[in-house]
Amino acid sequence: MLKDIQQRILELKKEKDVCILAHSYVTPDIIEIADFTGDSFGLAQQAAKSPCKNIMMVGVRFMAETCKILSPEKTVYLPEPDAGCPMAEQLDVGSLARLRDQHPGYTVVCYINTTSDLKVLCDVCVTSSSAVKILRRIENDRILFIPDCNLGDYVSKQVPGKIFEFINGGCPIHRRLSTMDVTAAQMAHPGAPILVHPECRPDVVAAADFTGSTTEIMKYAAESDKTEFVVGTENAISQHLSLAYPDKRFYPLSKETICPNMKLNTLLSVLRCLEGSSGEEIVLDPEIMTGARRCIDAMLKLGAD
Repeated sequence: MLKDIQQRILELKKEKDVCILAHSYVTPDIIEIADFTGDSFGLAQQAAKSPCKNIMMVGVRFMAETCKILSPEKTVYLPEPDAGCPMAEQLDVGSLARLRDQHPGYTVVCYINTTSDLKVLCDVCVTSSSAVKILRRIENDRILFIPDCNLGDYVSKQVPGKIFEFINGGCPIHRRLSTMDVTAAQMAHPGAPILVHPECRPDVVAAADFTGSTTEIMKYAAESDKTEFVVGTENAISQHLSLAYPDKRFYPLSKETICPNMKLNTLLSVLRCLEGSSGEEIVLDPEIMTGARRCIDAMLKLGAD
């Protein structure tokens, strides 16, 4: 049955000229039929390069919006319209406008995990892997960083000399991880490096052996000569790594690190979106796309080698 659904998806995506993007947090059965897998911004860049006229972002809403911003001429679909991101939705336009007014002279930096409406009001966008590099290159020494205060704290420690202001925002899934989880993992798996995402709380980051984006965590595990790892991010990553490197062992830092929004995406929702019986086309106001693209282009300019 599973293989039949996958085969039908492969047939339909070819027939309908659809490029399927799968974020690393979705399940392996979806990864198997995707054209590209990875972090959200990297997937949006792959979509822009794809010759396909249609894009399906198997992830959450802000990711699909980013795809549309980078590929305004393409039709972009989100297979599960209810798949949102609590972090991306922690601020609204009015709140951010007030924050800007309260911090005159600050450069407003937003994490990619924000809505397109919020990006319009920001000066520069960052990803978890590019944030440190970009913040070092921003000339202004006063930074208003939204929405994730944990990622912001991680970056601020790497960029001394700048003044950072944060809001109390962040990923509720990564916030669940604690130093108690780290201690328990160290006792259960002595010698196994603990790899965490910078969306984790500062005390968890300080206790870990490596901090990096999802892609960086996977690269570290692939290149390391260690054979056991504890992974402190969405538990799908431990699963994907276990399948990719069966000679190594991967343990989730906590069994609670599961994103319910990502898990709304199923193989059937992908199929039904291709069939036209469900899913949502992402439509953004042209002015929103232009404004949001401005802060993304600033990121690309500052992050260029």
